[in-house]
Amino acid sequence: MPATLARVRRAQEAMRARGVDALFVGPSADLRYLLGYHALPLERLTLLVVPAEGDAALVVPELEAPRAVASGAADLVDVRTWGETEDPFRHVADVVRAAGVADRPVYAVQDRLWSAFTLRLQEAIPADGWVAGTTVMRELRLTKTPEEIAALRRVGRAIDDVHRRVPDLLRPGRTESEVGRDIAELILAEHDEVNFVIVASGPNGASPHHETADRVLTAGDAVVVDIGGTGDGYCSDNTRNYVLGAPPDGYQELHDVLLAAQEAGVASVRPGIAAEEVDAAARAVIEAAGYGEFFVHRTGHGIGVEEHEEPWIVAGNDEPLREGMAFSVEPGIYVPGRYGARIEDIVAVTASGAERLNTVDHDLTVVPTG
Repeated sequence: MPATLARVRRAQEAMRARGVDALFVGPSADLRYLLGYHALPLERLTLLVVPAEGDAALVVPELEAPRAVASGAADLVDVRTWGETEDPFRHVADVVRAAGVADRPVYAVQDRLWSAFTLRLQEAIPADGWVAGTTVMRELRLTKTPEEIAALRRVGRAIDDVHRRVPDLLRPGRTESEVGRDIAELILAEHDEVNFVIVASGPNGASPHHETADRVLTAGDAVVVDIGGTGDGYCSDNTRNYVLGAPPDGYQELHDVLLAAQEAGVASVRPGIAAEEVDAAARAVIEAAGYGEFFVHRTGHGIGVEEHEEPWIVAGNDEPLREGMAFSVEPGIYVPGRYGARIEDIVAVTASGAERLNTVDHDLTVVPTG
């Protein structure tokens, strides 16, 4: 994770531009983005305190201090520890006071900070206003730097390599769970951690977020494999479709439509168009082929230090795409009780269009069973 003090400084610039006097960030993707510290979400308070002016500080439980220091956070900000019998919010208040905040301050709280901590913050440091942390963090994370795109490209290639080995794992008699465990091991060989593994066979493929289960694979099954991990702080996410032996009736035709829809979505990407136009481009192909009712989710989501973040590629999002945005293009078709399919690539918006960060074969992979 290429966290540097420059990211904290950029956050402070954003705070000053938006009239925010201090930002409070608990264990989260925002904390990893700013400090490179993967803090545990404990009942003990861990909180990065970033005043608009002055030095930031990380307040951590004493027993977590070694992890914080080992992460490199201490090289970027002051690490303040608190013992089991201390009130950690006193440390937070001290940092805020030392920064000399305004008489009627406005504070931003990271979006996923537990309500119990947020309420204690509001008691410890009264303010004239409280706003969501996205007020500060959204723009910082929405458009990726060339270094971040390079990191996404690396993990994209890593997850592609895993998909290339999936056919060796699929055979009649194995369960989804057995295949999923093997895939998880392959992900760990290419990434720092596993984020998710979906192995959805036969009728289970009609559930977009199917939880890999003990269903036994059989000849003729279509199998949706959606997998992702984290490497060097950035996420991968890629979906391909497999079939054991001859495809079931109608599945090849469905997959051909889906492939055309995914290609249309990617081809539409360029700076200046609304995010919803990518959704519309992919959806139009599926609807024209008569499968519209079976495409039940948005076309894509942003990706970076989280596998799901802005921008959302969905109808109603008229935000213009910008160079450096990165997101999935993943239309799907799900026929209840029969099968499903989804094709997903991560793309990065370039000056003239889109770069696919996944290049593993998009065609339906037929796995021999004889």
